[in-house]
Amino acid sequence: MMTLTDEDFHRLVRFVKDNYGIDLSKKKQLIIGRLSNTISAMGLRSFTEYTDRIISKKNPEDIETLLNHLTTNYTFFMREEAHFNFFRNTVLPYLEQVKKDHVLSIWSAGCSTGEEPYTISMILKEYFGAKAGQWDTRILATDISQNVLQAAQNAVYDKESLSHIPAEWVRKYFRPTGEKDIYTVSQILKDNVIFRTFNLMEPIRFRLKFDVIFCRNVMIYFDQETKNDLINRFYNATVPGGYLMIGHSESLDRATINYRYIQPSIYRKPLK
Repeated sequence: MMTLTDEDFHRLVRFVKDNYGIDLSKKKQLIIGRLSNTISAMGLRSFTEYTDRIISKKNPEDIETLLNHLTTNYTFFMREEAHFNFFRNTVLPYLEQVKKDHVLSIWSAGCSTGEEPYTISMILKEYFGAKAGQWDTRILATDISQNVLQAAQNAVYDKESLSHIPAEWVRKYFRPTGEKDIYTVSQILKDNVIFRTFNLMEPIRFRLKFDVIFCRNVMIYFDQETKNDLINRFYNATVPGGYLMIGHSESLDRATINYRYIQPSIYRKPLK
């Protein structure tokens, strides 16, 4: 196991925080445990050499490896199902009433390997039914990691990750790959999701403001200041009456945000 000096630890923590918002200030042992073998495999002799390389070269592949080792891309279809029930039963009837142009703007921010945006797509298809063709329901799905976005676009999943989806939906929206218990999503779902690389620390300058933003289990890695700044940028990127959904294990300081609290982990931008 390599030694990580306080100086190198603070340099690495500062670089990751400033560029990617992730707070590693209490994760020294995690960094040592998860990166020591990687550093050796790169042919480097110390954390000092590694930190110098990360900061000076900013090589995308090195940084992706770093972030993947220190964060978790754990997800599955219909995760935190209460959000999707609220989306189907409350948000979509509202949007169907007010969106006269039939264009929905939905963002899956931190989409990981695609289960969230594909789940949203299934709900949209089921809700609109025969009228789905009259609506533009394409979802923007972003993540900082090229690897997870590639996996999301490949859209190959095992049977266990589908276990929370109704059996009828599995038959309707998934296709066997030929491998035992391995499936891929149907083309109609793939066509409904637009995947893009995006760092949540960057300014939010998409063409449309959003009716719904899903950003779930992403801010667990952020300190309070970073979280507050992101929530303010989300707010400015949300249409009046639009919704923000965060992870059930996350919370916002209601005294410092402009969104109105609706229920645990669901917030709304006031209409006026």
